[in-house]
Amino acid sequence: MPEEAWTWSVQQAIPSETGAGKRILEEVLDQLAAQQWGDHDIFGVHLALEEALVNAIRHGNRSDASKRVHVHCKISADRVWVEIRDEGAGFDPRAVPDPTDDENLEVPSGRGIMLMRTFMSRVEYNEQGNCVVMEKHRAASEQQHARES
Repeated sequence: MPEEAWTWSVQQAIPSETGAGKRILEEVLDQLAAQQWGDHDIFGVHLALEEALVNAIRHGNRSDASKRVHVHCKISADRVWVEIRDEGAGFDPRAVPDPTDDENLEVPSGRGIMLMRTFMSRVEYNEQGNCVVMEKHRAASEQQHARES
């Protein structure tokens, strides 16, 4: 997709504290609303982005104040693209147990990754496991509604 198709972008390094994550989350959600994304899509991006930020802050950087979380987000009329990278050692997302398996129903681990994969069109990790790229394509019905408004 050509760069000029992006109508908004932000690139920040935020401290490893949840308050910093909330501020950038609000910016992204405000931009989606301004571009008339539907409530269902905004809800999904909200959940996925919040989970990715919390994972990077708490699990990746272990809330270490000397480490930063690097966030890059771009939004167009029909797509949102997010990259979140922490300064931690990383992990293997394939090794995270499926939280819907009977033996894992009582285990809290893995639910955030499952939500991210459920609500985003694409979720990929780098080889080290300290960077996630997520993408959401606007629902076709929402694209049509926005054009008619």
